[in-house]
Formats: sequence, C-alpha cells, structure tokens
Amino acid sequence: MNIIELVKAAVFGIVEGITEWLPISSTGHMLLLNQFLTMDVSEDFWNMFLVVIQLGAILAVCVIFFHRLNPFSPSKDRAEKRDTWLLWAKTVVACLPAAVIGIPLDDWMEANLGSPFVIAAALIVYGIAFIVIETMRERRADRALAEKDARPVAKHFAAAPSAEPLSRSELADADARVQSLEELDWKTAIGIGLFQVLSIVPGTSRSGSTIIGGLILGCKRTVVAEFTFFLAIPVMVGASGLRLVKYFLAGNVPTSMELAVLGVGCLVAFVVSLAAIKFLMGFVRRHDFKPFGWYRIALGVAVIAWFALH
Repeated sequence: MNIIELVKAAVFGIVEGITEWLPISSTGHMLLLNQFLTMDVSEDFWNMFLVVIQLGAILAVCVIFFHRLNPFSPSKDRAEKRDTWLLWAKTVVACLPAAVIGIPLDDWMEANLGSPFVIAAALIVYGIAFIVIETMRERRADRALAEKDARPVAKHFAAAPSAEPLSRSELADADARVQSLEELDWKTAIGIGLFQVLSIVPGTSRSGSTIIGGLILGCKRTVVAEFTFFLAIPVMVGASGLRLVKYFLAGNVPTSMELAVLGVGCLVAFVVSLAAIKFLMGFVRRHDFKPFGWYRIALGVAVIAWFALH
C-alpha cells in the first residue's frame, strides 16, 4: 500500500469537499490541482475518480438535510410529507435539462474543454457575474426601500420598524421574491435547472451556475443554496453511475491501490463537505456572494499568468 498515493487522495478529497459546495468550481480546482499533484493511477481511473469522488460530498448533504429530505419521517404531518414529496419532484424535474444536454456532450466536453485557459476564463466570467448580479440586487432593494412600495423589503420594516438595521446584502435578500423552499414554484425550479446546464463547461461550477440562476430568478440566498444542495443528489448520483458504467464497460478493473485511493478520497470529501455546507449556509445568511466572485477572478487571472509563463 503506497502511503504517498493515499495522502494525495486525501488532498483531492479536501479540495473536493470544499469546492463542491462553494460556488468556485470543484472540477476546475481538481483539474488545476492535477497539474501540480498527479496520482500514480491509470488515465481511465483518474477520469472516473474525478467524478465518483463526488459521492462522498453528496453523502454529506443526505446526512445534514436528512430530516428535510425524508418524506417518511414520523415527526412530519401529512402536509409536511406532501411538501417533501413536492420538493423531490421539483428537484428531479429541475435536473432533467442537465441530463438531456449534459450526458450526450460529456465525452466531448472532457476531450475539448479541460484546458487550464478554458477553466480560467469560466472562473473569471462567472466571478464577474456574481459581483454584477449581487450589486444589481442591492440597488433594486435600495430603490424599493426608498419608494416604500409593497415589495418584501418594505414589508420587513413595516412588520418590525424597530428591528436592527440590515446590511445591504441582507436588504437584497429581504427584497427577494422567493423567501423559502415552500415558495419555490415549478417555473423557478425549472429555470434554475436550466442554468445548471452551464456547469458542463469546466470552471463554471455547478453550484455557481444554479446560484446565479436562483439569484436572477428572485430567490433568497439561503433558498437557492439549499436547492442547489438538493439538485446535487440526483445529478451526482447519475453522473457517478454513468462514469462507473463507462469505466467498467471499457474493460477496466481497479487495482487494490486504486480502490483504496477512491475510498480515501470519498471519505475525506464527505467529512470536509460537512463543514463546508454548514459554513456556506451560515455565511450566506448575512453576506452576499461577492467574495466568491472576487476569488474566482483572482484565481482565474493567476491561472492564466502561471500557464502563460510556464
């Protein structure tokens, strides 16, 4: 058993666990990390590992949100169980665009759009998008408050005039049309699913594309973050299953070392994801996504500079 390879797998697991849920592109970070830290495995195994390691991350969602996602919970009444089934239905339907468009293009994307410069461009473009969208939301909330119209941000102060002043990012959230998952209608859910299609380009970020879509469509940050987590379950399970089928149909049989590498990567991704999800949910309750936008831009510029010089 090669301890060095297991340590490398743990490093990839850490990166996966952090970047899968933060809107900064897990695949982009994994591909970039592979430029500096290469595991001693076959190319087919690496391509499979890159996707299947996400199962560790998705298990964290199932653990943290188990009660929310469990329609059979004995502590839920009939209405709550109905709402849970409805949430699952919206989640599955919202995943269909990514499945219909992403599966046929999977091999082509892998072969043609995995270069560091494509990843860097996607990081920068969507980083700018986060900053622009959040700025527009804040300005819209400022106008609503100044005009004292009937939108949610004005209602907030009407209901609690003595409440502690909100930051501009919190004002933008108070002005959002969709304030809870129960208010997430089918049209908005499908719209977020359509934005998820953008994530087939490496460096875009699946969570980043859905969060941007949710913000544009009028969702509160915590709502779109949670719905993004739920969308990941069928998407990642399906993508991992597809990649495993391709791997074995190609006649591959993993070595005991490769199985250990996959196990360590998934386990570490699971543990780190638990912390990353809790961090993100706590962060977005009081802050906007601009810091992630600036991070994406800085990383994209750094990647272009590094690979241009080397």
